[in-house]
Amino acid sequence: MTLRRIESGPRMSQAVVHNNTVYLAGQVGAPGASVTDQTRAVLASIEKLLAETGSDKSRIISATIWLADMADFAEMNAVWDAWVGGKDAPARATGEARLATPAYKVEIIVVAACD
Repeated sequence: MTLRRIESGPRMSQAVVHNNTVYLAGQVGAPGASVTDQTRAVLASIEKLLAETGSDKSRIISATIWLADMADFAEMNAVWDAWVGGKDAPARATGEARLATPAYKVEIIVVAACD
């Protein structure tokens, strides 16, 4: 069994690859930015990490999205829908949770297939 850890630190890794599956840590955007800006930043971070693992957004298996306030659901979805582009949509769940700091409005966790 081999594990490859990406951007690993003393507490966590941003990604771990095992058996052609990549598991990303929860990605967050700049604290205090709008939901739109945070979602865009999160999705850019996801794309970067997936590229480092030999994957891309078309290979995402599942996504778990946490919002600090479900009132932001439509705003986040507008960014998500444009990013997904109407194809290769993963299984997805969205819920409301208190995030690490009140300045975070969205956090996304993905699992994807990789080479």
